Amino acid sequence: MPFRPLYGHHAIRARLKAAACDGRLPASLLLQGGLGVGKQRLALWLGQYLLCERATRERLAEPCGACQHCRYSERGMHPDLHWFFPRPRLKDGDASAAEVKADLAEAVAERMEAEGLYAPPPGSEGIYVATIRALVTMAASRPAMAARTVFVVGDAERMVSQEGADQAANAFLKLLEEPPSGVTLILTTSEPGALLPTIKSRVVSVRVPALPRADMEAFLSDAVVARKLSRVPHDEQLARAGGAPGALFAGESMSAAFANARLLLEAAIAPRTPDGVVLQVKAAARQGVAGARGAFSDTLEALTQLLHARTQQLVLAGRDIEARRTATVMPLVEAAKTKAQNNVSPNLLTAALLRDMHRVMAP
Repeated sequence: MPFRPLYGHHAIRARLKAAACDGRLPASLLLQGGLGVGKQRLALWLGQYLLCERATRERLAEPCGACQHCRYSERGMHPDLHWFFPRPRLKDGDASAAEVKADLAEAVAERMEAEGLYAPPPGSEGIYVATIRALVTMAASRPAMAARTVFVVGDAERMVSQEGADQAANAFLKLLEEPPSGVTLILTTSEPGALLPTIKSRVVSVRVPALPRADMEAFLSDAVVARKLSRVPHDEQLARAGGAPGALFAGESMSAAFANARLLLEAAIAPRTPDGVVLQVKAAARQGVAGARGAFSDTLEALTQLLHARTQQLVLAGRDIEARRTATVMPLVEAAKTKAQNNVSPNLLTAALLRDMHRVMAP
């Protein structure tokens, strides 16, 4: 089963194509943009373009789609197009590169079976040290069948630091700074603020915007997409997506995370009254006493998206002071995400977070 076609992002594709054909494409790229706008699909498109036998030589607008490299790339099977993304921690914390590759191959196959329309990984999954070690090892190897190797690292902000992992982290930073000849690394993130400055300083960032309505209509007209969303009214599809096709396939867990995040946001902006305090206490209690990594991490991810959307709405409404206040609390949520990786108590962490957010945002 091939990937779904890449819809939209024509201007970015043209820039990347021109750079690749002229030999100006940076070896380490960061595609950043909202959740679900198609950053990983764009990265995979670029990977296919770079591996295509004809694309750069003949300055084609798209990969040819007919050569062996294109056929393998479109099915997620090309041995020189490696796709990394958050996964559950392997039982062996010091898993070999072969074990990491096998796990990722299985995960890619699952995404292909879903016809390329998959939910984002839950908050309990990450890009762990064993995966980084495997990536660095693979980058030092010669390509298997193409003239080059391409690595796509989706949700790069989910790289999980671990005690004693300095060697792997330093090797990855060196790889970003000086990739071997013929190696291209393409990182993607929905939260550039959560990336380490040492990573951001070593990559060239490209902003990937949400899709305009015309491109969203084209995506929704895709036969496979239309079949999967047949129970959702068309207008609701457009509203839920907000220019981000991936948002339509977030699944029940992410829908629940967004509903929970809305409760947290309502509690944070509640008036400074006894009722507002009660709302905060109830919202914190709903988070439970254990399992910060998982559903609670998903809630924090969703809260970040809601804060971004609220900031944009306030700016458009001319309410600049409130917009600045909303933007100010985003680092608080990022700090909470980091703490959640250590399995702290979700309700205690939420209580502290809401207290700090309320001080800034409440009327």
